[in-house]
Amino acid sequence: MKKFSLFSLITLLALSMLLAACGEGGNGGGSADEGEGGEAAGGDAKTNLTMGTGSVGGVYYPLGGEMSNLLKDTIETEGFDVSSVESGASVENIAKVQAGKFQLGIAQNTTMINAVEGNGDFEGKDVSKVGVIGSLYPEGLQVVTLGNTGIESIEDLKGKRVAVGPPGGATREAATMVLEAYGLKEGDYKAFEEGFGDAKSKLQNGTIDASFAVVGVPSSTTDELHAATKDVKFLNIEGEALDKVVENSQYEAYTMEPGTYDWQEEPVQTITAMALLIGSTEQISEDLAYEITKSLYENADQMTIAQANMITKDSALKGAQDLPLHPGAEKYFKEAGILE
Repeated sequence: MKKFSLFSLITLLALSMLLAACGEGGNGGGSADEGEGGEAAGGDAKTNLTMGTGSVGGVYYPLGGEMSNLLKDTIETEGFDVSSVESGASVENIAKVQAGKFQLGIAQNTTMINAVEGNGDFEGKDVSKVGVIGSLYPEGLQVVTLGNTGIESIEDLKGKRVAVGPPGGATREAATMVLEAYGLKEGDYKAFEEGFGDAKSKLQNGTIDASFAVVGVPSSTTDELHAATKDVKFLNIEGEALDKVVENSQYEAYTMEPGTYDWQEEPVQTITAMALLIGSTEQISEDLAYEITKSLYENADQMTIAQANMITKDSALKGAQDLPLHPGAEKYFKEAGILE
């Protein structure tokens, strides 16, 4: 009995020492591994996401709302949620995804190309934490005035009051580029930094003379302006100015054919780019980005906005071929046979 007790005591002491050593090593070493390895493996990853869209009156804002609802309805990842917020659009969305203030955003491919190449607003800026989820739909630059202004061409905007789009958006960049192609520099016109909805109201009440908007066509805001005034006029981007813009940017020439709007009778020559969904490669894990991409391209037909019809697997990488993809999106596109 005594021998058994002594043996038991020795055994218990040995086990206690062993457990203490394991516990100490596990907590200390495990803590360091989780602190360092956990960060490298995505310690900053989130499941509660914010999506930057655009100004009220444009397509980005309602599309962002519908995409957010679609993703919430179709993604079953524990803790997943996404909310869309108004923003200055492309430039702001890319910058805030990079900074970790947004996890998702909508941006024009031309702006994303500038960001990756370090041009324009992104000169000297790092965007290495931003990856493309996929292409959404084509956007056209609409230069709009009213018939009663007497404005017939973009050259006529000299000395006029022109809405050039909010700071931080692709419209502002495109408007400046097109106006310069026509020989109009800042100071040759009075610039109004309006969102699309405000620009429509100001055109309607005569506060401004013309408005630039890079937006999906047909645009509900332009339809609303026509319904209120019956006097909408598009200004063409054509000739040498069009050639200059296309040669010196990522935009392509684009014709809005008659009937693009029910009331549109004449073709309109302009430029186009692709809208993209972008995401943080730091705050959105590969697995979650895969689920987001899969959900979007396999369920886009559940959305009601007109542009949803253009969100397809066939055009999922249009305008984004040379841009960095989010690893999760890349995984989905390879699985779906869209990428080799």
